[in-house]
Amino acid sequence: MAKNWKTKLIHSDAKIPEGFRSLSVGVQRGSTVLFPDAASVKDEWDQYEVGYTYGLYGTPTTLELASRVCELEHGYRTLITPGGQCAISLINLAFLKAGDHVLIPESVYTPNRKFAVHVLRKFGVEVGFYPPEAGSGITTHFRPNTRMVWCESPGSITLEVQDVPAIAEAAHQRAALVVIDNTWSAGVHFDAFAHGIDITMQALTKYIGGHSDLLLGSITTRDEKAWRQLGATQQLVGCAASPDDCSLALRGMKSLAVRLRAIEQAALELARWLSERPEIERVLHPALPSCPGHEFWKRDFTGSTGVFSIVFQSNFSKAQVQGFVNRLELFKIGYSWAGVTSLAVAYDFHGTPGRPNYGHRVVRLNIGLEDAGDLQADLGRALAAMAS
Repeated sequence: MAKNWKTKLIHSDAKIPEGFRSLSVGVQRGSTVLFPDAASVKDEWDQYEVGYTYGLYGTPTTLELASRVCELEHGYRTLITPGGQCAISLINLAFLKAGDHVLIPESVYTPNRKFAVHVLRKFGVEVGFYPPEAGSGITTHFRPNTRMVWCESPGSITLEVQDVPAIAEAAHQRAALVVIDNTWSAGVHFDAFAHGIDITMQALTKYIGGHSDLLLGSITTRDEKAWRQLGATQQLVGCAASPDDCSLALRGMKSLAVRLRAIEQAALELARWLSERPEIERVLHPALPSCPGHEFWKRDFTGSTGVFSIVFQSNFSKAQVQGFVNRLELFKIGYSWAGVTSLAVAYDFHGTPGRPNYGHRVVRLNIGLEDAGDLQADLGRALAAMAS
């Protein structure tokens, strides 16, 4: 039929050559998915089983990223979320209900703690915190209604490495799920499922993305049952990841191995150098004996990454510690980490229950891809000025 030009803007007859092939995964955006006929229309979320039905459940770009993350983590299936905190929240919403009890390590990522305290408790979920070094001793924190145990190894900021296999064994004896935030290892330096974990999540914002320009998260399950419970919840919560961000993460994955290798080497070199500086009381890097749980890192991990913390000697004031951070030139000040730019952030643990009594003396470093010698010189200048 003949069409008005205005109709052709929507229903074009234009043709382009077929057969284009590229090394890059195409960015496929879309909310509406077209069905071949009226009888085929359905609103089911598992597009692996029923084909594509709606953009909320992922375009081919989203599912390509999910499949590649799942392959790296040796899981059953992976679901992509718009951010790491969304992945944390979705796991909690999918597997916890009023009257359940969840255990969370004291060293957990602060937004995870806040979600538990301010959201889960509001909906009748009991929240308990346990010391990250508990290991098999976590049994003393269990209640008859404990349904989930969170791990984060290494812990956020203070970097405690947990005895995950011991925690998982204790939890499974009580039929509780074990979940881990595996972002620090980029999902490759710690094989979560091989060490007893049931569900693993990452902030793909960090090492998978790798360039500080996207927000994404992932949830990977050990089995189909957990996958289906997650997917059914995601359908109703409605958190959809951007295909554009997924394409950036797919690009970031291609350089992940070389970035991790360079970052690991530079971070270890700087951590060892800092451990010998008189201004520093302790270096919290999992690959160093000075880090709590180092023996578990040595046993369970295949490598380390670029995030670690330093603890200044007790004679330095808060103003001096902040002055150290302010004097750094190559290290920028900002949240998040795992990009190519080195970062430094000062923290204060005064009055925080269950955390080491480091007070204002902790600075977390993220090592990027700058020359390690230049980074060392930058740190050295700031330390010298601080001491004087």
